[in-house]
Parts: sequence; structure tokens; C-alpha cells
Amino acid sequence: MDRWLLMVFVLLSSATCGQTYYVGLNADMRGGAAVGGEAIRRGAEMAISEINRSGKLGDTRLELIVKDHRGNPARGADNVQDFASNPDVITILGGIHTPVVLHELPLIHKLKIPYLIPWAAGTPVIEHDYQPSYVFRLSVRDEHAGPVLIKHARDTGIKKVALFLERTGWGRSNDRSMNHAANELGINVVATTWFNWGERQFSQALNDAIEAGAEAIMLVANAPEGVSITRAMAELAGDKRVPIISHWGITGGRFSEMAGRDTLNNVDLRVLQTYLFQESRLNAVARRVQQRYLEQYPETNGYIEAVPGFAHSYDLMHLLALAIKQTKNVSRSNIRQQLENLPSHQGIVRLYQPAFSKDQHEALGPSDYNIARYDSEGRLVLWE
Repeated sequence: MDRWLLMVFVLLSSATCGQTYYVGLNADMRGGAAVGGEAIRRGAEMAISEINRSGKLGDTRLELIVKDHRGNPARGADNVQDFASNPDVITILGGIHTPVVLHELPLIHKLKIPYLIPWAAGTPVIEHDYQPSYVFRLSVRDEHAGPVLIKHARDTGIKKVALFLERTGWGRSNDRSMNHAANELGINVVATTWFNWGERQFSQALNDAIEAGAEAIMLVANAPEGVSITRAMAELAGDKRVPIISHWGITGGRFSEMAGRDTLNNVDLRVLQTYLFQESRLNAVARRVQQRYLEQYPETNGYIEAVPGFAHSYDLMHLLALAIKQTKNVSRSNIRQQLENLPSHQGIVRLYQPAFSKDQHEALGPSDYNIARYDSEGRLVLWE
């Protein structure tokens, strides 16, 4: 009898002792971009839960470990070092801030750990000299975003613009792409204003840009500075206000809440997005995930803040699971290699055919970008 019980115990133990691998989320979880960090976390957790329940990885399980870099590049690099010191962490999921990822690039490639990007849009995040590259992005690329935003301005009758850019690698990346696009499309850049994180006074800069002939402000900012610029625009006399055409950084924080509905209703604000859970855009995967989100977070009424972060990280986790499934030996180098050799996959955002290749570490392109606006409830909807 004792021998039989021992055999049962061994069999049960062997059936439940599969390997657990970890994904390290390295993002701003409490700072100015915490809404985006939380959206990325929720998307990753929902996907990982589905992967584990489905059994598609056999007795292998995934878990998420979260570290907060608060937008600080040095802290982000420390987090990368900590994650890499754990051999069971097979990949890192990044956050919103391009400057943080750019600072981490040398360490990522020194440690040879795959880094998945669901938000940071700076072109050099992918366009760098490290070979083989361990960075894969499912997000916007500034080299493509600039032309999309400038083209939107042209297509809506705007001929002169002013650039308002944060003084970071992300801002510089957009300076190059927007100026190049403006030259190509016949748009005149009449002024450029550079600002630092934490700046709050923009009335004079807006007045100067409009006096110089700007018919729209092209904005590259995160939520805190974006709120100040939008409020300053709303405070101008009605006949002086011009549209703000913004990169998506403002949506990574509590922008709508901080700006307030009165401000948003008095400004023509247009925002770059890749995905919105809008009825006309829902595929079967998106419809199912939206319902699960509503069940898990009923207080949101199904509205997902910083929705690209959620959708991108969700899709990235399922792509990671495909890479794990394809390799007989789960290692960081093998995961990197398999990410370049994925099959087609239907995600929330699109059908990936495939997401990545040896020569292409960008999963999305300009055709995946949209322009959105805030409605009277402070929610993002497609701009039409």
C-alpha cells in the first residue's frame, strides 16, 4: 500500500512540476506614464493567463515579474541587469519611454536577452548597429509616424506647422522624421520649440508659433507636458486657437483626466494611435479579449486606457509563446532566433504574416496607424 501511494505521489508530482519561465516588465508604473505601464501589464497578464490555461506550451508556464523604472534610464538599466541575472527570465517587456530603451540598448545586447517593445517609438530603438539584434517592436516607429502626422495636417488643409518637441532622444527622432516629411509634402515648419520634462509654461511659445504663421501644432510630448500645452491652447482667444496634432505619448498617462473635459472640448486635438476597441475594427480575437477585459475590470465599462499598450503587449505575449513552442531548448538566444521565424498569427491589432523576420524587427507599419480624437466623455475615438 505504501509503495502504491509513493508511485501515485511521484506521478502527480511529475505531472505538475513543469518549468516556469518569466517575462520581466520594465516600465514606468508610478510616474507620469503609469497609465501606459498599467495597460502594458494588463495586456501581458491577460495573454499569459490565456496561454497557461490553453496548455499550448504543455507543462511549461509563463509568469510576469514587474519592475518600475519611473521613466529613469539608469533605473531601467538596473532593472535589465536584475532580470538578466535570473536565468529563468527569458525575455523583457519594455515600457513607454524611448530614452530609457535607448540607454538600455548596450546592456541588452551585452547580456543577450530578448527585449520586446510594446510602445517606445524612437526609430533608433530598432535602427541600431547591434548584431544580431535582440530588440523586437510591435508599436509605432517615429520614422513612419512623422510622415503620417504631417500628411494628416496636409490632407486637412494645413500648410504651416510649428513643432513642439520634448528634449529627448524621442523628440530628436521626431524632429528628423517630421522635418523630412514636411519637406517631402510641401509643409512649411515655421517654428520649433524644445522643452524639458516638467516644464509647465507654454503660453508664450504658443503665441510666438501662431504669430509666426503656424496653422497647427505638431506635438511630441508625454502626458504631463501635453496637459500644460493643451491647457495653454484652450486659454487662447477662440480665433487664435489652432489644432494640436499629437504623437501618442500623451495617452500613456492620465492626460484626459488631468486636462479635464472643458479643456478637451475647447481644443481641436488629434492623436496618433494604432488600435482602438471600436466596433468597426473588432476582429474575433479583439471581441473576445474586450469581453474578458470587461469581466475582469467591470469598473472600466470596457474602455481601455492607453489601449495600444494593452493590445501590443497582449499580442507580443502570444508571439512569444509561439517562439517558445517552436524551440526544443528554451534559451534566450533560441527565443531571439525563433522570433525571426514565426508562423502567421491573428492578434488583436492585425494578422501577422509573420510579425518579424531576420531583416525586419518591426511588426507594424504606417498602414496600421490611425488618427483619433477625444469625445465629449474624454474617451478616444477615431477621428473622422
